[in-house]
Amino acid sequence: MNVQEPAERTIGNIERVIVGKHAEVRLALVALLCEGHILIEDVPGVGKTMLAKALSRSVGCTFRRIQFTPDLLPSDVTGLSIFNQKTQDFEFRPGPIMAQVVLADEINRATPKTQSALLECMEERQATIDGVSYPMQSPFLVIATQNPIEYEGTFALPEAQLDRFLLRIRLGYPKPMEELVILDEQKRLHPIESVQQVLPLDELRQMQVGVKEIYVDQGVANYIVRLVGATREHADVYLGASPRGSLHLYKAAQAMAAINGRDYVIPDDVKQLAVPVLGHRLIVRSQASLREVDNDAIVREVLSTVPIAEPSEAGTPA
Repeated sequence: MNVQEPAERTIGNIERVIVGKHAEVRLALVALLCEGHILIEDVPGVGKTMLAKALSRSVGCTFRRIQFTPDLLPSDVTGLSIFNQKTQDFEFRPGPIMAQVVLADEINRATPKTQSALLECMEERQATIDGVSYPMQSPFLVIATQNPIEYEGTFALPEAQLDRFLLRIRLGYPKPMEELVILDEQKRLHPIESVQQVLPLDELRQMQVGVKEIYVDQGVANYIVRLVGATREHADVYLGASPRGSLHLYKAAQAMAAINGRDYVIPDDVKQLAVPVLGHRLIVRSQASLREVDNDAIVREVLSTVPIAEPSEAGTPA
């Protein structure tokens, strides 16, 4: 099916609220089409919550927000079973994670025990409470946010959970002209109030199926594997990207190709997605951390050093 037209329609609708962040909005849609999850790492007030709300309204999904705090319990996320005096039986009361688009706000403020409650939901798309598994609705997207500046009273996300996020987005501050547009648009009413559904859920599900059919040449797949392998061999990296990172980069490239109107992936799709898909998966060595080596800079270095084609693929001069 044609993914580009409905994708551009959805992106345009979201950009009525999120001004000047075209690339980031496209990445959010990539994650939705891949049935992945998003980690937004940025300072307060740049539109993280609005992006989640605008995306859910544009596709007609149910939306719930969970404000993560140190006293939040796992049952506050997944739900719990309560004894009903009338029926003399336990009834399941679903938690906010049972929505289709879930905003996990300031996820690093919750304890590791509560953070881990999300692991099964994100990966297995189900929550197990008192031995009973409850499936998530489809589509299911977790958008987690964290503040990269303020670390007091926070708990770093475990590597296993970071690896579950398809990609990491940084919105950043708007440009002066974009900020003027934001001020003008919000004089009387916030634009989010006028955002309507532009993509039926059935069409979204068809798009998710269609993305999986996008052709990936063996040479492009080899390029993905060599990129991820290079992160594991980098001198400043203690732990490189996992095979899940390779799979996520593969799927994200398929979605990006579909949004761009192609039925095949090109190496530029992979290059465009390498930093947001792989950057948060790397663990930098302590010596490199002292030199303030950045994860994203390592991925960009790998992109500049790993050739698109292997020498055998490129051929030899006549």
